[in-house]
Amino acid sequence: MQKLGWVLFAVLCILFVASCEKDDICVEGDTPLLVLEFFDAANPTANKNVTALRILGEGQSTAVNTFTDRSNLNNVQIPLRTETDATTFLMISNSATNDGGQETGNIDTLTFNYERLEDFTSRACGFIVNYDSLTTNLQSGSDNWILDIEIVRANITNSDSTNVKIFH
Repeated sequence: MQKLGWVLFAVLCILFVASCEKDDICVEGDTPLLVLEFFDAANPTANKNVTALRILGEGQSTAVNTFTDRSNLNNVQIPLRTETDATTFLMISNSATNDGGQETGNIDTLTFNYERLEDFTSRACGFIVNYDSLTTNLQSGSDNWILDIEIVRANITNSDSTNVKIFH
């Protein structure tokens, strides 16, 4: 009887160990970022830095945190909203604040419209959102620093290459 108990115990231990799964660790990518690249409007093939660039999401008080705020850059990666089909940004050139804390830079309002495509990656990572049919809408103003916009890739499935060229 004691031998049967040990055999039963050994079988239960083997079944317990065999039923364990490997840890689910998410090593795959996240939802891709929108890649913007800035060009000289007078020479459309030449990159051109935006001086003291700041990007705020509409209704947000803090800048996008995917690059150093108020830096001189010719390309950035920014997140799009995953719960709606549009994201609006305040794109600020020559960003600075006055003594009262008010923004003094040149602010252009740019809206990105798209279709969201949820993609199941794994149990550990869950879903990511890819974007399709990207379009833009620049709010017109008398002092826009953004002069023209070109969609290079309307489908956003990774953050490896430029999606939008902005000429200024």
